[in-house]
Formats: sequence, C-alpha cells, structure tokens
Amino acid sequence: MEACNRRVWAIRGATTVSSDDPALIDEAVGELLSLIYKENNFSEEDVVFTLFSQTSDLRSRNAAAAARRNGFSTHSPLFCVQEAEIDGMLERAIRVMIEVEKDNMDSPKMIYLRGASGLRPDLKRN
Repeated sequence: MEACNRRVWAIRGATTVSSDDPALIDEAVGELLSLIYKENNFSEEDVVFTLFSQTSDLRSRNAAAAARRNGFSTHSPLFCVQEAEIDGMLERAIRVMIEVEKDNMDSPKMIYLRGASGLRPDLKRN
C-alpha cells in the first residue's frame, strides 16, 4: 500500500463591504477568494469544502452564491451561515474557512482584507 503524503489544511480569511449590495458582496468575495487561492498556491481540485459566515446586516446576497458567481468551488460543497449577533461586532463582514487537501504546502496564509484587517492586525493587507 502506497503512503499518502497529502495533508488537510484549514485556511481562514475575512473581508467587509461598505453596504449591503449584491455587486459589492460579489466583488469582495471574489477578491478574497482569489487572494487566498493565489497566496496559498492551491486550485479547485485541492478544495474539500468552503464554509462562509456573514453578519446579519448582509441580506442581499449569500456569500456562497457570490463565490459561485465568481467561478469558485464549482465542484466542491459550499455552505454559508449567519454570524452570531454580538455587541460591538464588526459590521457587514464576510468570513471564510476553506478546507484544502494538498501535499507540499507551506504553512497556510490567512487573508484579512478591508475592514476585517482589524480582526487580525498581524496579517493586515491594504
């Protein structure tokens, strides 16, 4: 029996939008996923599933639907849930966790964009 060298990785990220607008959600999700895929050097074939959460103030578009509209996860499951409402929480936020199965991957790079960069200041991007 041949040994399998593939490992499972959970890659996280988040972004925000300025208002609850389907086009803005599509753009933000596309930007976030594009950067996560690029920075972590994986492809659709490596994705096991993608889990999104979004705050309750985003009602015009489901983040999973935005991912599909951008051509992501065409052959892997997507799921989107609503964030728990907590006092002082970040508004109009979309979070993602992508489970990837891949060999020869360096330590995963988490991507936090726009207003979500404050969630992980150590990973801040412009």
